[in-house]
Order: sequence, then C-alpha cells, then structure tokens
Amino acid sequence: MNATGARIRARRLDAGMSQRDLAQAVGISPSYLNLIEHDRRRVAGKLVGRIADHLSLDPVLLSEGADTALINRMRMAAAALSTTAVEVAQAEDLATRYPGWSRLIAAQARQIAALDGRVKVLSDRISHDPALAAALHGVITAVTAIQSSAAILTGETPLDADWQARFHRNINADAGRLAETTAALVACFDAPLGAGGDPVAGDAASPLAQMERTLAKTGFHRPELEAGGAESTTSLTGGGALADVLRDHDERYIADALALPLDVIGLAARDADYDPLRLAAQLGRPLAQVMRRLATLPDAPPLGVLQCDAAGVVTLMKAVPGFAVPRDTLCPFWPVFTALGQPGRPVVARVALAGPSESRLTCYALAEVVPHPAGPYLPPLIAALMLVRPDDPATAAADPSPPVPVGPGCAICPRQDCPARREPAVAGVQEL
Repeated sequence: MNATGARIRARRLDAGMSQRDLAQAVGISPSYLNLIEHDRRRVAGKLVGRIADHLSLDPVLLSEGADTALINRMRMAAAALSTTAVEVAQAEDLATRYPGWSRLIAAQARQIAALDGRVKVLSDRISHDPALAAALHGVITAVTAIQSSAAILTGETPLDADWQARFHRNINADAGRLAETTAALVACFDAPLGAGGDPVAGDAASPLAQMERTLAKTGFHRPELEAGGAESTTSLTGGGALADVLRDHDERYIADALALPLDVIGLAARDADYDPLRLAAQLGRPLAQVMRRLATLPDAPPLGVLQCDAAGVVTLMKAVPGFAVPRDTLCPFWPVFTALGQPGRPVVARVALAGPSESRLTCYALAEVVPHPAGPYLPPLIAALMLVRPDDPATAAADPSPPVPVGPGCAICPRQDCPARREPAVAGVQEL
C-alpha cells in the first residue's frame, strides 16, 4: 500500500498548514490534495517534490518513507525494553516525521547495548579472572593473619617481650603482604581490558592485545573496509608492530567483505538466524569465511570469536557477554580444541561455562590445514576458528540434551571432579 498521502497529511498537520494553503502553494485544488492525502489518487514525482519543498522535507521521505534499517533499529530498541510500553506500530511514522530524533533513538539504543555488553563482560571477568581471584585470596589471607596475631596480643594471657616482638614482626610482614596484594587488586581494575576480558597493561601490552582492543571499540566491525578500500592502519595506530598485525587482519577482512558484501551476508544471516552452517551452504562460501563475517556484522546478536593455532595459542579473541575467559588458561574441553583434532570437519556443540551463572553457549568450530609455504616436506600450518553465541536462557532450559561442561581455567574452576584438571583451584573457589 502506498502511504505517500498519509505522510503528506501528517507533515502538513505538524507544520500547522491547512489543506487550502498547501494546495494553493503547489498549484492544485484543495479537493485534489484531500484525495491525495487519503491515498485515493497517486501523486507524480514533480508534485511530490513541490509539496516536499513547501513542507521543508526530503522528497524521499514522502515517496518512500523512512529508511527500513532505521525503523528496524528502533523496533529492536523497543524490544530491548520489554517492560516499557512502546507504540511499535508507529515507528515508521515517527521515523518519517522526525528522522533526526529517530536516528538519535537508534544510536542511543546501540550505545546502551554496548554498555550492557561491557558490564556483562566485566561481571564475567570478576567471576573468571584468575589474577583477580588470586589477588582477592591474598587480601583475605593477609587480613586473617593480622586478625589472628592481633587477637593473641590483645588476649588475656600475658606475653613476654620476645613473643610480643615476634607477633609484632608477624603483623608488620602480613601488613606488607596486604599492601602488595591490595595494590595488585587495584591494578586488576585499573588495567584496560583486552578482547578476552584480560587486563592489558598500557604500553606493555602485546601488539595482538592492542589490536584486539582497537577492534573491540567497534565490535570488530570495520566500516571503512567494507567496500574494499583500506584506511591506513599507520594513521590509526601510529605505525610499528600494531600497524603490522592490524594490516594483516585488515587484508583478510577486505577479502571476506568483497566475497560476502554486507548487504548480502546481513540479509541472509537474519533469515538463517545467524547459523553459520546454513549460511555457508546457502551462499556457497567457505564456512570459516562465513564465521568471520558473522562476527563483524554491526546489527547481529552478540557473537564471540576465538582463533588459535595447533599449539592452542590464542591468536584472536572477541569477548561477548557470557564468553569472557582468560586466554592463557583455556579449558581443553572447548570445541575449538576438538576441531584441531579433526581438521576440515565442523564441530557444533552446546557448552555450559562453570561459574555462578553457568553461561550456556552454542559453539561452531572448524580447523583448517594450510601447506607450509616453504614446501611439502615441512609440517603444515593448522589453525582453528570458533564462533560463540550465548544461548537464550528460555531456549537453553527447554533443550533436554546435556551441554559439554567447560571451565574458565583450572585455578578458578569449581568443577573439582574434572578429569582434565591441571592444577588445584585457589581457596574459596570450591564453594562457588
């Protein structure tokens, strides 16, 4: 149904203009304008242009309405606040009448979603960060020791000078340890976060960690690379090792974007509910390429990424709510490691990440073998990629199949009966 007339009427009323005044201004009769406004007469392009000029409006907004993507973003913003009554049916009317305010609503909704994701990542970090757990354990231990020594010194039993001096020395040593562990605890929160939720120490951060931090600012989406053009990474990063690793990443990003343009992968991904296996079959593209593109879509649900080599060393990580694990102590039961043992075969698994909230995630993993560039007599290069999608709690609860139990790292994992445990958990974790 053509709603051009309804848009004209709405904007005319907003401007406080009568049908007669607008009709005279554009050279038609008021009765003809009335038929147009009630969508009983089609309106030609030149007439739409004249009407738009007198209403101080872009003609496209009258003839075609507001941008569909903008309307969808506004509806998504409304859906995110399910407790607030929103006139969703009037989203197009609002976007047509007030496009500037509508873009502001959509932009603020994206910012709120990004902040919510950041809060969830920080929450996961508090639950799973081994450095933070160790610092908290050190603080508790030191405070307990000081309390014990102080209780003895202030007790009813008198102590001779030698024992008093010994307990004073103990309190002094414990106070020193408390100061050190408290400083370490503060450093855990002061340090910036890398892509995996790990603390990154300013200039001492590796080029890879700096690259992940740069990509995380835009959710790993690189709009300037979508059309194949590349903004200089040197201008973005100041050159050096960071520019080198970011340039390598961007070269692959450009190749993926040219093979799967945003308008193609975006529409197909929504239709396939962001399932990489269905998308790869539908679009006829390599699965790893589809997984990489899904992780960079600006309007997709949260999708995490973990990339590692055959030694299990993480070479790229994108954290999302529910998936923010320390990269240097990964649990061996993550599907990405299963994929390394079966190169070329996709691995799909639902996992339950141990912790207070026990996040449920669906993981898609694939390992690929690349011949050694120096010749066939040298070991091939193997790398694995895993796409991680947090499960909807209602959907996860309704699924009867048991998920694969994974942990955040042995030092802070509460699964005491795990057959793959490498080291005991720090004190206090067992009770989580």
